[in-house]
Amino acid sequence: MNQNALNHLVASAQRRTFLRQSSAGIGLGVLASLFGQTARAAETDRWQGVVQPLHFAPKAKRVIHLCMAGGPTHLETLDYKPKLAEMDGKPIPESFTKGKPIAQLQGRELKCMGPQHPFAKFGQSGQQICSLFPHMGSIADDICIVNSLQTEAINHDPAHTFMNTGSSIPGRPSMGSWINYGLGCETDDLPGYVVLTSLGKFGQAQPIAARQWHSGFIPSRFQGVEFRSTGDPVLYVNNPAGISRDQQQQIVTSVNKLNRLQADLTQDPETATRIGAYETAFRMQASVPELMDMTKEPKSVLDMYGTEGADGSFTANCLLARRLAERGVRFVQLYHRAWDHHGGVKKAMVGTAGEVDQGAAALIKDLKQRDMLKDTLVIWGGEFGRTPMAQGSGRDHHIRGFSCWMAGGGIKGGMTHGATDDLGYEAVEDVVHVNDFHATLLHLLGIDHTRLTFKFQGRNFRLTDVAGHVVQKILA
Repeated sequence: MNQNALNHLVASAQRRTFLRQSSAGIGLGVLASLFGQTARAAETDRWQGVVQPLHFAPKAKRVIHLCMAGGPTHLETLDYKPKLAEMDGKPIPESFTKGKPIAQLQGRELKCMGPQHPFAKFGQSGQQICSLFPHMGSIADDICIVNSLQTEAINHDPAHTFMNTGSSIPGRPSMGSWINYGLGCETDDLPGYVVLTSLGKFGQAQPIAARQWHSGFIPSRFQGVEFRSTGDPVLYVNNPAGISRDQQQQIVTSVNKLNRLQADLTQDPETATRIGAYETAFRMQASVPELMDMTKEPKSVLDMYGTEGADGSFTANCLLARRLAERGVRFVQLYHRAWDHHGGVKKAMVGTAGEVDQGAAALIKDLKQRDMLKDTLVIWGGEFGRTPMAQGSGRDHHIRGFSCWMAGGGIKGGMTHGATDDLGYEAVEDVVHVNDFHATLLHLLGIDHTRLTFKFQGRNFRLTDVAGHVVQKILA
């Protein structure tokens, strides 16, 4: 066969044909598909980020977002309202609610529901936290409680979309993708953005769509990669039976030789990107099993979390998040699907608090003792809050005022920022819109939120859209 004929053959060969003839290559093909397939050829090495140099001196290098999916009630977590307790069972004054959106209580008699569990003061700072969260109380001096959040979407899916992307319109890049795109990755062996999920037992578990961690219109190499909490964290990460690592390396090398010939002939940037994806996937076959091996964790650490790891729980995912952060993953997002308490909120909160309290607090303590909290931003909160009015024995969705806490990475600990009114209905002091939350997050990472943009369909888009202000009062 002459050289021209060989070149023609190589150019027409398709990778799926090669993989179909090699069962050992299927796993790597699926694993590689988790990574971006539309980036330019120059992006196939480790991505360094478009913000070069950083706009500010960064306080944080990485983010761990503890996402309480379903909308935790601020009134049984972080926002103490004694006046609401006094008004329990009484009609809420119309002045609070007239003309304002309420998810499922429109047209009904609106009666106040007092806090279902007592609050207590914790730490030297004396922050008020619900007594159901004693472990979080033990880190009161490390966290900043924000009691004045507001969002714009009143149902779960668009509210998650708004919290993640700054817009309720699907298709925008998630905040993890923006950060990965802006700052780059600190690891060659793992994705820059990893997502973990867990399922609670005490509340309705709203579904979570993968588009919540998608990269939207920026290159897909920046999207989040979901790791499973039990078993193999990534499908096909292990070699098929009878296939050694050397044999797998030979397959990757052979596939990439064909890909490089194809790239030379066609100058297709997607082919060059996939070469890098295969190489990263191969390295993950070594790094992921080590990541999941908890045998070297001290017993004191496992006891602090209350888990042996890899059991599918939120607590186990908190431990895994710390290990991912140690290995250079830029953005780790933990979804705990448990907080949709339209009924039975008093009893359900006992169980749900027990699922997250110890793990979240242990993560802060663990990062702190490893001297990592100072440059790791940890966020705990949901997509919205819950109404001070009763929905039977539960609470409805609420967007006018709700809570979260933040710690580490340039955040001032031991303080409460902002406030809702006496009944916990409306944020009235130092209001923090989701756009402000995003602007502050980027600022802590050294990024001016107005300057991290991506041009799409003739417009420069950004995470904060056309709004957002940095919340200076909570910065250390």
